[in-house]
Order: sequence, then structure tokens, then C-alpha cells
Amino acid sequence: MPLIDVLPQHRFDEASLWRYLAAQLPDFTEPATVRQFQGGQSNPTFLIETPAGRVVLRKKPPGRLLPSAHLVEREYRVMKALAQGAVPVPNVRLLCTDDSVIGTAFYVMDFVDGRVPSSVTLPDCSRSERGRIYDDMARVLAAIHAVDWRNCGLDDFGKPERYLARQLDRWTRQYLASMTGEDAAMASLIGWLQQNLPADDEASLVHGDYRLGNLILHASEPRIIAVVDWELATLGAPLGDLAYTCMSYRIPPGHALSGLAAENLAALGIPGEDEFIASYCRYAGRALPDHWAFYLAFSFFRMAAITQGVYARAQQGNAADRRAIEHGRVARLAAELGWSIARSA
Repeated sequence: MPLIDVLPQHRFDEASLWRYLAAQLPDFTEPATVRQFQGGQSNPTFLIETPAGRVVLRKKPPGRLLPSAHLVEREYRVMKALAQGAVPVPNVRLLCTDDSVIGTAFYVMDFVDGRVPSSVTLPDCSRSERGRIYDDMARVLAAIHAVDWRNCGLDDFGKPERYLARQLDRWTRQYLASMTGEDAAMASLIGWLQQNLPADDEASLVHGDYRLGNLILHASEPRIIAVVDWELATLGAPLGDLAYTCMSYRIPPGHALSGLAAENLAALGIPGEDEFIASYCRYAGRALPDHWAFYLAFSFFRMAAITQGVYARAQQGNAADRRAIEHGRVARLAAELGWSIARSA
């Protein structure tokens, strides 16, 4: 992932941070430098380099934040709970909730040296590698859903009951709070989802934003060595996670959320949607999903709400990525794709 100078709206008191880290981390020594990762639309993320090595800092953005958003505390908690388990995550070092240090809460984790895919087509990989990476992506997603959350300290991490209904309510409210104009497709999609909620008594740990851009690959092997960006993790419906991952099959290329629609998947060596779902089900030991159209439409609705929030923050000047302003268009596209799936269900 590219590194840039810290954006003006995300600058903080570096001297204050160095003093804090020197007191908290026994291996932290100055001189230290900080650069910002370019990419990601929510919590600004920074690489800190010292003579002793590299660590990553992830913090809340500045400014007025939507309710229940940007909870870096939850990211830290879930990665700490998953340490040494079957799900690969970075080693987290500390959590700071004292806003006086750099202005917002933040956490520090070890730097994971690997590859972050730049596109769902994996252009820098060979044909055989692409298939193996997608297969490992299905395997790790199944491993997330297999986590015994009751026995790893996450029994109160979310409310497993009525997950879809609560998510629909939450993201509808988040969307309305960040609206910058009317969207007929989104309004119709919300109404359809409210009328077609399936029973969802199944609960597991869910990542909430499981996609290639939030995975770190081994430097030379086609396998996943870390899953990052756990901000939206909770307890809920695993099929919602699976549908979110499969959205790329319905998204056309050429957008900020560039997808696989119209790509020659066989030539690329990338499994089709049905094949990816079958791989996940094989690793998860479950049958093929029911109500698939609902889960897909719901995932596009959720993406529309998330990207609308990014766009609203960009207009306020505090989004984490220079490209965030494009997400107004992405929000409309996601709403249109979700409504198209709903209409044809």
C-alpha cells in the first residue's frame, strides 16, 4: 500500500506520541518518523519507523463522527482475542483511549511485511496464484466464522439475535445522517429489504469488510498472512460476510470499487461466484445459502451507506483518503446495483 506524507487534516503532535510510546513500548527508540498509508476510507493509518523497527498506528479521524463509527477500540479488542488462533491477524501492541496524546483514541500493532492486493483481478499475480489466493480467501473467511467467540473473550462483542434487522436499522440511520441528496434507488432498496428480511438465527464472528484490500498476502506465496481493518466486526450472520465478499462479482470495472463483472474469469484463473461460494461452503462445512439475493442486495445497501458516509466526511475535509470525494458516485452505484438485484429476485 503506498505511503505518503501525513495529510494536513490528519497531522498530530508527534513529540507527544513519541513520549507516550517511549513510556509504553520497551523497544521504542527515537529518532522516529511517521508516514500515512494511502488507501482506506475510515480510520487513518500510519507507518512509524524507528531504529528498532516498524509499527503501525491506526486512529480515529478528527472532526464530528457518526454514532458508533470509527471504533478503533473494537478493532484492537477483536485482533487481541484472535491472537494465536486460526485466523491470521497482526500482533497488537497497545490501545490508547487518552485523547490528550494525539487528539483521538488509537492503537499500535506490529507491521506485517507482505503484499496488499491493489485490485480484485490480482494483476501482479500469475494465473495459478490467483486461483489459490481466492481459495485461501474462502478458507480464511470460513475460519473467521468458525471462531468460538464465546470462549475467546468476545461473548459480549455484539448481539447475535436479529442481526439483519439491527444492521438494516443501523445503516439506514447512518445513511440518513450522512445524506447529501435524494437517491430513489436507495429509498426503494431500503423498503424492499425491510419487507423481505429472512430469519437469521445463525450467529458467528463476522468481519464486516472482508475483501482483498483488507488482506495481506505472503511476500512470495499465494496465501493470506493477515486480515486487517476489523472496524465493522461484530457477532452476526456469516452469510452477510460471504455476500459482501461476493459483491465484486457484480461490480463493473472502472470504479473506485472496481469489480469483476465483464472480466474473463477463466482466463484470469479466478473462480466464478458459484465456485467461490462452493469453496467457502466446503471449508465451512455447510450447505449452499438460501435467500442469496437478499444477502447480496443487503450488502450493496450497506456499501452504499458506508460510502455515503465517506463522501460526507470528504465534504467536511476529514476523510482518510484523498480519493474519498469519489465515493458519492460509488454510493449511488451500490444503491443501483442492490436495487437491481432486489427487483430481479
